[in-house]
Amino acid sequence: MQNIKIDEFHIIGIAIRTTNENGKAANDIAELWGKFVSDGITNKIPNKINNDVYSLYTDYEDDHTKPYTAILGCKVKNLDSIPMGMVGKSFSKGTYAKTTAKGNLMEGLVVNHWSDIFNMNLQRKYDVDFEIFGEKAQNPSKAEVDFYVGIEEN
Repeated sequence: MQNIKIDEFHIIGIAIRTTNENGKAANDIAELWGKFVSDGITNKIPNKINNDVYSLYTDYEDDHTKPYTAILGCKVKNLDSIPMGMVGKSFSKGTYAKTTAKGNLMEGLVVNHWSDIFNMNLQRKYDVDFEIFGEKAQNPSKAEVDFYVGIEEN
């Protein structure tokens, strides 16, 4: 794990409000991914910086055990044009603990790695956390996904 600083960035995508209680988020986020792929959301996002897909968690009511908003989208140059049915959000610069998970996306790679993160001794901010599904995540059975957890700056 390494701590890195990330400058302010903007995301446009689709969102859902969910919670980790009773496995609800795993189902809700899987449905959100289904909509994201089937509706070709990546191709509908204007001003994209690249085609990397960001899976963000923000607007936490408290910590990871309480409701939050999940957003699937792409990093964009600005929020000047947000398509109907999508959300646009800016995130301020911050410090993140970066970890990487490798394995099969269809066998719970992301959910399992978050379980590990929940057990790490991190001073989390609960502002925004995210994964980036880039070029190395294109093969679902041998994916490599970077996770960024917002932490308090020392």
